Amino acid sequence: MTAEISTIRTEFIDFMGRALEQQGLSPIAGRILGLLIFDGDARSFSELAEELGVSRGSISANAKLLVHKGTIVKENRAGDRQDYFRIAEESFEVMLTSLRERVLQTASSVQDFADALPGDQSARRRLCGMAEFYRAMAEGIALAKARLAKIRC
Repeated sequence: MTAEISTIRTEFIDFMGRALEQQGLSPIAGRILGLLIFDGDARSFSELAEELGVSRGSISANAKLLVHKGTIVKENRAGDRQDYFRIAEESFEVMLTSLRERVLQTASSVQDFADALPGDQSARRRLCGMAEFYRAMAEGIALAKARLAKIRC
């Protein structure tokens, strides 16, 4: 790997840590995901811990979360007691599905608040507008997922 590629790789892994932290996940989960996306090959607990400079326990907890979310998969190798992790084949679609579900849940909750308000209040109109905003976001996410399903480079 050239120095230029190594620098871009490191920056991408760090970026993914910050990006997932902004989405409510831990930076370590983001860094695991970034490393697995960039490199494309399966990594053991030990390799992930060493590469990212974090404890095996932290790798274990965060990898378990990412497996639960469907973005990475755990695999075992014959004769090897370690677990290995790799990016899931449909990880981007899984992320969009999860995001869409959260956005729709937010829309539903905001709509419930709006529906609980009596009469034709300005607060009700604003809450209805916010619920519609989240429904529109969910439609956009569905379009993005359909686009991803068509594009394979």
